[in-house]
Amino acid sequence: MSAATGWTVASTQAALRAKKVSAREIATEFYAKIERRNPGINAYLTLSRERAFAQADRVDVATACGEKLGPLAGVPIAVKDVISTAGVRTTCGSKILETYVPPYTATAVARLEKAGAVILGKTNCDEFAMGSSNENSAYGPVRNPVAMDRVPGGSSGGSAAAVAAGLAVAALGTDTGGSIRQPGACCGVPAMMPTYGRVSRYGLIAFASSLDRIGPLAANVADTAAIMSVIAGHDENDATSAAVPSPDYTMEIEQSIQGLRVGVPEEYFGDGIDSQVKEKVLAGIALLEKLGCRRVSLKMPHTEYAIATYYIIATAEASSNLARYDGVRYGLRVPGATLIDMYRNTRERGFGAEVKRRLMLGTYALSSGYYDAYYLRAQKVRALIARDFSEAFQKVDAIVTPTAPTPAFQLGEKTSDPLQMYLADIYTVTGSLAGIPGISVPCGTTKEKLPVGLQILGPHFSEARVLQLARAFEKAGGFVI
Repeated sequence: MSAATGWTVASTQAALRAKKVSAREIATEFYAKIERRNPGINAYLTLSRERAFAQADRVDVATACGEKLGPLAGVPIAVKDVISTAGVRTTCGSKILETYVPPYTATAVARLEKAGAVILGKTNCDEFAMGSSNENSAYGPVRNPVAMDRVPGGSSGGSAAAVAAGLAVAALGTDTGGSIRQPGACCGVPAMMPTYGRVSRYGLIAFASSLDRIGPLAANVADTAAIMSVIAGHDENDATSAAVPSPDYTMEIEQSIQGLRVGVPEEYFGDGIDSQVKEKVLAGIALLEKLGCRRVSLKMPHTEYAIATYYIIATAEASSNLARYDGVRYGLRVPGATLIDMYRNTRERGFGAEVKRRLMLGTYALSSGYYDAYYLRAQKVRALIARDFSEAFQKVDAIVTPTAPTPAFQLGEKTSDPLQMYLADIYTVTGSLAGIPGISVPCGTTKEKLPVGLQILGPHFSEARVLQLARAFEKAGGFVI
């Protein structure tokens, strides 16, 4: 049950079937709350009222006719503004795409709507998903609804804040190095990164193509599983989409976790972790042991190289992907005396400081004479990090770690120190580099009432197992440990 709104996937479905309320009335209720709270939180950049009410009316007609409702019928969902929606502005949090309206809809969004979901609008994010605090958006930072002077995490901060504030039942985010899980931890909501290839990336505006993934954030684990059941599966429009059968996760999550081996890598509890975060996560691991899991200590020796490896690979791929924003075909165009001047003027005005920083780093890493020393070497280290996980999963069924080293930090606290900002992702980039699935679930709060996140990682395509552990943890009271 969502404490913020009272609406969940299950309660929405039950209310519609009982004809206690209409889908249009639910959407109207959410838009009224968005009008009241979004100006302070800044979670939404664009609202899609016409699209949402048209979808709600379709659900209401189906209900009136006694037709079988889709698994997400009438459920209000938000979508991160790096995921394409036909006819609805999609900015990527950047001035360079301020007026861009995609001609097609991303597969993940299309699957949500086919299941009956009502798309409320597009959520704020770090520009082109590059950031750990949602302070890099060209349209202003998102505020954490749990503590308005704190960041919501990034880059899917708007999606996490919308769910935490009750401005959506669930949301789609994207995760490249932690951008679903870390905001989930900061805002205190479950947030899942699927296996690379499990959810189609068709329609996702690329940051780093070998890392980017779409996944759900929701108020509880059951809703997270319901969203995953809809969006997962092969898509012929995405060459990286895996032709691996996807189960109905809602049918899987209640299975027993008795006897599962959970690995605890010592590298995730060393220097830099906040003492209260460490205390809460260790208490969460103890709860899993009480539920019948067996704790196994692990060593993952290449973890220390993950941040450097990630920020070479991700920036290099960003340099390649963002070369298309040149003012010629779409988006912002700033005239110049020559073609080169136009390129320069457009990219200078259109991109923010963090995007420029990463593009310069990535271009350098790919440049002649440096490719082997940086990008190629980083890919080799990535393989070693992936091997650490492969070897670990021969000993354990899942790995449990903190999601982030600290609770949500104050707005502006780290903007002048990019390295400290990058270190906010120290526990999430490893799973990203390995391509495995993971979920962050709430694991109590600090003395200052700031949420702490516990991360559960599993082998490739083991979303069901990860969700089972998360659901058992939730039912046992782990969210408020």
